[in-house]
Amino acid sequence: MSALAQKSCVPCTGGVPPVEGEELARLSAEVADWSVIDGHHLEREFGFPNFQQALDFTNAIGEVAESEGHHPDIFLTWGKVGVKIWTHKIDGLTESDFVLAAKIDSLRNS
Repeated sequence: MSALAQKSCVPCTGGVPPVEGEELARLSAEVADWSVIDGHHLEREFGFPNFQQALDFTNAIGEVAESEGHHPDIFLTWGKVGVKIWTHKIDGLTESDFVLAAKIDSLRNS
């Protein structure tokens, strides 16, 4: 499990700038399989051999999201789960978005 995955998501109360520049590059490197889209959100697609495994993974993401109080957009279809993460309060990325991405990665690797 990565060091980032061992952290907890911190609720954003707003009024903080989204991560950018060197911090964005550093955090992105820690979740290298995720795409940073326009500096605004993270996206990743996970493949599975069938619907049931994709559904099980979706439910596992839901459990992590609920325990962290940070909820991604999840797209479920046969053999595929798409995840999109950003902090709605600031309409951009915070460290917590990367923490959640790392935790989701650890689900796939466990």
